[in-house]
Amino acid sequence: MSRIVAGVAGGSPLVSVPGEGTRPTTDRVKEALFSRLESMNMLAGTRVLDLYAGSGSLGVESASRGAKSVELVEFNDKAAGVCQRNAELVNKVLGSKTVTVQRSKVESFLVRVAEAGVDQWDLVFMDPPYPLTETELSLVLELLGPRLSAFAVVVVERSARTPEPSWPASLDRFAEKKYGETRLWFAEPAAE
Repeated sequence: MSRIVAGVAGGSPLVSVPGEGTRPTTDRVKEALFSRLESMNMLAGTRVLDLYAGSGSLGVESASRGAKSVELVEFNDKAAGVCQRNAELVNKVLGSKTVTVQRSKVESFLVRVAEAGVDQWDLVFMDPPYPLTETELSLVLELLGPRLSAFAVVVVERSARTPEPSWPASLDRFAEKKYGETRLWFAEPAAE
């Protein structure tokens, strides 16, 4: 069972998505990831976007650790329902509607927010499903680039067997880390 690791809602159990269509981030990877993000001062007061959210565990972990706002984007009905339940759990503990859920395809969501001129994000998690092609991932990264704040961090989680994402000109990879079968890539807006 997945749980919130730390913060105001630390220890709270999370609802998991039934079936085998999603692969939750393990607590070990989540602890290492959030330790790194906290050392970079990337949590308190940030605007977080969790794309391909699955259960929303990375987004709600961010909210528990002080993020100002969190948007979970998930297209699958069952997963979006689980995101909603986990968001409600954390929002109740926080006493505010910090976490919201968008039931949408990631590409459509990013096009909509670009057209609406929505605020930019400081921290973005992307844990796309394995069947997502490298070309599709590149398109999402390209759509995301202009929506980032100047000091944003993008974290892409993939199988350790997949190639490094093709980064658009708007993003520079600055780190990567392998945890067993999982690999995390970290990117930031490219210097102008």
